[in-house]
Amino acid sequence: MGRKSLYLLILGVLVAYYVYTPPPSDFEDPWKLIWLNAKMKTIIHLANFIELLGLYNFMDFIKILLHVKEVPPISDENITVTDTTFNHIPVRVYVPKKQSKALRRGIFYIHGGGWTFESAASQNNDLLSRWTADRLDAVVVLSNYRLLPKYHFPIQFEDVYNSLKWFLRKEVLAKYGVNPERIGLVGSSSGGNLAAAVVQKILDDPESKFKPKIQSLFYPTLQILDMDTPSHRENSNFPPFRQLTVRLWSEYFSTDRSLEKTILSNQHVPVESSHLLKFVNWSSLLPKRFIKGHVYNNRTYGSSELLKKYPDLLDVRVSPLLADDKKLRSLPQTYIITCQHDIFRDDGLMYVTRLQNAGVSVTHNHIENGIHGLLSLSGLKITHKMKNQYLSWLRENL
Repeated sequence: MGRKSLYLLILGVLVAYYVYTPPPSDFEDPWKLIWLNAKMKTIIHLANFIELLGLYNFMDFIKILLHVKEVPPISDENITVTDTTFNHIPVRVYVPKKQSKALRRGIFYIHGGGWTFESAASQNNDLLSRWTADRLDAVVVLSNYRLLPKYHFPIQFEDVYNSLKWFLRKEVLAKYGVNPERIGLVGSSSGGNLAAAVVQKILDDPESKFKPKIQSLFYPTLQILDMDTPSHRENSNFPPFRQLTVRLWSEYFSTDRSLEKTILSNQHVPVESSHLLKFVNWSSLLPKRFIKGHVYNNRTYGSSELLKKYPDLLDVRVSPLLADDKKLRSLPQTYIITCQHDIFRDDGLMYVTRLQNAGVSVTHNHIENGIHGLLSLSGLKITHKMKNQYLSWLRENL
């Protein structure tokens, strides 16, 4: 074998080693996941390098590389699509064209993307909203909110909350022909985080006469207190990856990289806040089959100074799992989707347990061969099945 051939062989082996991450044995399209893993790893490594050179912020550069496709508000033969604002927050509204004898259901949808990468105009969100509006004969509102890294918490929460309150006004519901008693709040991933937090607050808001009847959360991220759950341990090598997940959480509060390191080491809860850990104690809240051989480690507590610097770090609007049982008991009927091979799986599972213990009616759809972000993976049978199950639940319960 010549020297060039040997070099090419070595290069090929290195590339294959870098690209190949063993997919779950039950995943129906493993090569699609392998490609997604390789793409995301390359983007993260390149973004880290560019940031090290001082050319771009890590998050801004990832935005450029991902280049999430956005589409204009084009109406079709079934749905009228318009861009407008609710209380100065940009939203996109989908209204069925066919005549309805009664007031329609209303769906208020909050997109995901780690508070960073998506918008109401993203193609995947647009397609899901059209499909939901048409199949359910519902008015769908897809809300925007200001994004990282320019804007930090609580801006995202406040944008969504203010646009939801505007939608729930009597005159706005009447304008779109929405039944005020049939309104659902839906969110995916970080949008699920916002949806869970918003519905907890809106229930106590005396200014809002109408309240959501149901909430539906797709693989939500619901807490920042414990970055060492079994799903974090098992799925750190699948998108969105542990490194990116922790960076997104850190950026939610600040661009200070020292915060990211503290969260990554799971040392960001000070001892005086240790009582909050009972709300996210996976050793007692997860079903046994998800705990397997995992051991709940004793925590190393963080500095009190950290909480003084970032007072919102343990805010219930950041981690809806921190809500006490009294608050949870007031929540509406809930539908939660979790995926087995998802770093956020245990957040959803713990919320299911806590809601059920509080007496809330919960439907839990766990997808054994699913990964995070299934809504964005078109062409998969499990995605199609998941969407149909979700729609069937809405049709029956909203």
